[in-house]
Amino acid sequence: MTEKLKQILANMYKYNTDNLAYINFGLDKTVEYDALVVAPSYSPHKILKDGSFSISELGLHSYRTSFLVERDNLKIAWIKTAAGSCNMLDCLLICAEIRFKKLVFIGAVGALREEFNIGDVCTPSYSIAGTLANTYLKDSIKDYVPFEKIYPDRNYVSQVIRLAKEGGYSVREASVFCTDSIAMEYTHLDEIRSFGTDLIEMETAVFYEVGKMLQIPSVALLVVSDNSATGVPLAGRSEEIQKVYEHSRCNVLPEIVFKIAGM
Repeated sequence: MTEKLKQILANMYKYNTDNLAYINFGLDKTVEYDALVVAPSYSPHKILKDGSFSISELGLHSYRTSFLVERDNLKIAWIKTAAGSCNMLDCLLICAEIRFKKLVFIGAVGALREEFNIGDVCTPSYSIAGTLANTYLKDSIKDYVPFEKIYPDRNYVSQVIRLAKEGGYSVREASVFCTDSIAMEYTHLDEIRSFGTDLIEMETAVFYEVGKMLQIPSVALLVVSDNSATGVPLAGRSEEIQKVYEHSRCNVLPEIVFKIAGM
């Protein structure tokens, strides 16, 4: 991890105890996990359906739950977080205490353009931070950069896309706008579309920024759940469209995640 991240942890310990990853998530810092999965609203029981996965609950709190997921001798620490960049930021910073080889974000994403279909699996080419959480990673919170573009490690993302393709799965690169509010994004849709982004969600800008500080290979995988350009809603999808979404979420996504863990 970077020196800056070490200082962030030191500042947390100054006012709290250490071993926060165990207290909050039941994650053991003596274990090296093959991957850490962070997932707003996606618990492993919700998407791992084929029975080949061993799932153990490690910690249960009011708005987050943590698990150990195992298959084929791979150990994955999995945290279902609450939605929003602030929750993602705290989760990832606390998890800097533990050892893991890969970092994977999985979640749903809304499409802003007609060419994206429900069930498409996407990964950000960049994320625009239309949120405030990224500012807290700067030296001063007065250094706020409105709508800053955050880029992933493009070489690593390309490796993941190739790995998925070899397994028969398609992952599309697309630009993402990160919002602080699902309810209010509809009021500002025209403004948000003016940034030229393809997709909208809440957490990937801060995910990639912390991933760089962790110095661990990081990738976000997003399943298109709705499309404001074509009128497919987030709430109230038809049964047929829901089946397409569930197939990607429960069949395609888990296989890609475990391929990444085994890289």
